[in-house]
Order: sequence, then C-alpha cells, then structure tokens
Amino acid sequence: MSKIAIIGATGRAGSQLLEEALRRGHSVTAIARDTSKIGQRAGVVCKNVDALDAEALQAAVAGHDVVISAAHFSTLPAAAVIEPVKKAGVKRLLVVGGAGSLLLPDGTRVIDSTGFPEAYKAEASAGALFLDNLRQEKDLDWTFLSPSAEFVEGERTGTFRIGQDDLLVSSEGRSWITFADYAIAMLDEIETPKHSRQRFAVGY
Repeated sequence: MSKIAIIGATGRAGSQLLEEALRRGHSVTAIARDTSKIGQRAGVVCKNVDALDAEALQAAVAGHDVVISAAHFSTLPAAAVIEPVKKAGVKRLLVVGGAGSLLLPDGTRVIDSTGFPEAYKAEASAGALFLDNLRQEKDLDWTFLSPSAEFVEGERTGTFRIGQDDLLVSSEGRSWITFADYAIAMLDEIETPKHSRQRFAVGY
C-alpha cells in the first residue's frame, strides 16, 4: 500500500484516479481548492489547498510515497508542482499528461497538426512545456502519462494499449481512452514502475 497525494483530485481525471487508488487499497490525500464534493470517505484525507501556494502544497504532499498532478497545465505550471514536491522530500511524481505533445506518423506533434482545435491550444502548449521541464529534472523520479486525443467519460474495461511517444489510434481510426481506464494505467505504473523518467501513452 502506498500513500498517494492527488493534486486536482476533484477533476474528471483526478476523481477517477482517486477511485482506482482506493479500489486497490492505497491511502489517498485529495488536494483541491474545494474538496467538499468528495465528502467523508474511508482511506481519504481531504485538504483544501490552492496549488499555487507553494508552501501550502509542500505541506500537503509531505510524507507521501507518490504525488500525482491531475491539474490543468494552463493553471498550474511545472515549477509550481516540481519545486514543492522536491522540497517536501517526495521522490516520485506522476503527471496526468496531454495528447498534444504526442507524435503523429510523420513525426510531427499532434498540437502542430492542421485543424488542431484552437480552444485546446493553450492547455496543450502548457502541457508540452510541462513535459519539457520534467525532461530536464535530475532529482525526481517522474512519469508523464499522455491520454489519447479523446479523453472521455466511460466505462472501466481494463483493456487498452500502452505506447510511448506516438498517438495511439484504434483499429476503427479513433484515438480515445476513458478516464477510468486511464486511471488503471496510472495506478499500474505506481505499483509496478516501468516508465521512470519517461513519458508514455495509453489508448484503445
């Protein structure tokens, strides 16, 4: 059993990561500005923290085995996560990544492709920058898990594929993964690390 802190635990990805961690018997600290919708749950400690408050975040993650950052990149830049985690003495940081920095068959990034939605560019660009910052990080044992192009609500099937830096596309031509199955891949990585200081991808 690990002690896992989840930053952004009330979001769509964060809430599924919380559920998957509890399903596997881990103890979880849920960190968000407002954790009231989580309520009283066995195995969960809720902490209302503004993640941009470095000292408060450092205090909230101290004493954990692993920190998962599931916050939006456009609101929480890499340094705002990396530095408090390091100062707290936590060695492992896993990040809910984006698909924008994944590669297409021609070697270009998804975010640079024609027709990439303008509405998602700021978040995708911030995610790519976060990954660049992690790749320069010498002390933390980090992992960045990119979902597929469509990151959606849906059932927990336990059946998916794992990739590295390329966008995964199903045999039907769709690039997608549910939050629930994504959470399985992330918790698998926590329990059996295979991508230390790497980005990897998950999709159907």
